[in-house]
Amino acid sequence: MTDETRHPAAPTSDDAPAAAADTALPSPRLLRWEVLCVLALSLGAAAVSATISFAGVLTAPESLAEQTATLVRPRADQRPWLDLTYQLYAVVFALAPVLLVVHLLHRTGENARTVGFDVRRPGSDLLRGAALAALIGSGGLAVYVVSWRLGLTVTIDPSTLDGNWWDTLVLVLQAAKNGVLEEVIVVGYLLHRLGQLGWSPWRAILLSSVLRAFYHLYQGVGMFFGNLVMGAVFGWFYHRYGRVMPLVVAHTVIDVVAFVGSVHLIGRLDWLPV
Repeated sequence: MTDETRHPAAPTSDDAPAAAADTALPSPRLLRWEVLCVLALSLGAAAVSATISFAGVLTAPESLAEQTATLVRPRADQRPWLDLTYQLYAVVFALAPVLLVVHLLHRTGENARTVGFDVRRPGSDLLRGAALAALIGSGGLAVYVVSWRLGLTVTIDPSTLDGNWWDTLVLVLQAAKNGVLEEVIVVGYLLHRLGQLGWSPWRAILLSSVLRAFYHLYQGVGMFFGNLVMGAVFGWFYHRYGRVMPLVVAHTVIDVVAFVGSVHLIGRLDWLPV
């Protein structure tokens, strides 16, 4: 089989039409290498890093609940302007794999609209995203609190920024970055490409969910399973509606509430882990 052959595009909903059926795609072998390279440059690498971190957590003398995972931290002590520069740099370049994915979709005659990463339907995307955020966010908080009390999850400190005027802006940008990076790559791109490789929808959703769970493993066993469920729900939603944008909205809202809310609520609500 040559490096360029024709394969039918993976089926999608009317909300996100795929490329025409006669689009020239790379051979399955090259398509598999493409997926592996994208994951190795993004959340696949994060899953390996989180697994290594979790091994260190398990061998530490403290219990899981006595250990802390910080999600957003200062990068330059006592130099706020330099810290802000580093924070913005981290957000911008963390999104490079998303640009790569969009580029690769264009190379196969597709685009970001193929996976529903666009602003054609702002009203429904926002409503669906808000509903998912309420569902997943409340469930995720319950899983975190219960698993922390059972000693299955580390204490998560979403932010240790130093109280600068730009802290909230950086936290919102970090939340949006997480939403775009994770949902475009682990849901939209991955499920679309696996469909083109002939995977069944639920087999692809399972892989996507397990990957999401593993790159959150550094937070502990409880959050591993919480993110496994979140991945299954998000994967089902994408399979049902063919749009990744509501998932980006939902993930961003969840992280904004977690990051910004932690600044004001941790230490004031006695039921939140400190």
